[in-house]
Amino acid sequence: MALPKLVVGITQGDSNGIGYEVIIKSLQDERILDSFTPVIYGSSKLMGFYRKTVHNIGPMDINVISGAADAKQKKINLVNCLPDSIYAEPGQSTPDSAKAAIKSLEVAVKDLKDGQIDVLVTAPINKRAMCAEGFSDTGHTEYLQKEFGADDVTMIMVSSQLKIGVVTGHIPLRDVPKSITKESILGKLRIMKASLERDFGIINPKIAVLGLNPHCGDGGLLGDEEQNVILPAVEEATKEGIQAFGPYSPDGFFGLGNYSRFDATLAMYHDQGLAPFKAIAFSDGVNFTAGLPIVRTSPDHGTAYDMAGRDEADPRSMMSAIYTAIDIFRRRLQYDTLHQR
Repeated sequence: MALPKLVVGITQGDSNGIGYEVIIKSLQDERILDSFTPVIYGSSKLMGFYRKTVHNIGPMDINVISGAADAKQKKINLVNCLPDSIYAEPGQSTPDSAKAAIKSLEVAVKDLKDGQIDVLVTAPINKRAMCAEGFSDTGHTEYLQKEFGADDVTMIMVSSQLKIGVVTGHIPLRDVPKSITKESILGKLRIMKASLERDFGIINPKIAVLGLNPHCGDGGLLGDEEQNVILPAVEEATKEGIQAFGPYSPDGFFGLGNYSRFDATLAMYHDQGLAPFKAIAFSDGVNFTAGLPIVRTSPDHGTAYDMAGRDEADPRSMMSAIYTAIDIFRRRLQYDTLHQR
């Protein structure tokens, strides 16, 4: 089956962070345009500003368009969807930069729904600033779940070394224990199994499940969620044909490299999974939203205001996000073709 040349939509994220810089650096080699057609959602004015802050790269041919339907192959296309009054304030969180991030995302999602782009790659945003400007969700994951009507989704951090999903995402730590239920764990394990098979081509994947409390509760001394919630979920998943194992104590699990024995790991909460992931695979890590009918990825870092506009940002995570999205889209096509009835 011939592999399609995909149209990759890329949102600018917060216009005062490192979004434009990592996008520019990721697309600087014109040979990559043989692999896919990029469509950036943002501002030609901002693109011009940040292009001047990035040194030691050649000229970039930017095709400014009003919509993705006008995108041209072999070109870096930019949908000019922001007002001409926008201007860059690198390193600053401002209402305008938050509004720009919202607009970029909304226009890109509309084009994704309309089939004008094939996959979506999102540059980093400032969640708090966006919420202050009327954004009603706590992040990309929650927004896309709502927009595409998914019953449940799972954030999976992906690298060449490991894959880590989380049961609870962007919620306060104090709310985590009450959100850890047998059904919530089972739901995430089902999504992960389906995604590992369809999106990553892993047959009958093995998934490790982490505990919630220190030392997995130490037999109930430090908490009983492992015995009363997590272990029953693992046992039920096994009955459903999911190869789930655990619970494992996170410190030893990552410290001893036990994650390498599994195809993926399910953590109970955001930082329990993302802290070790970023320690192990920060430079090329990718955030992938499993459970959506569309493909969305993003780099595993934030807006990095402290280095914005200084030509210091590493583009490898953004590059990995782009190519991971393409790979997942193609694997889905192949998987669905093989499983047609």
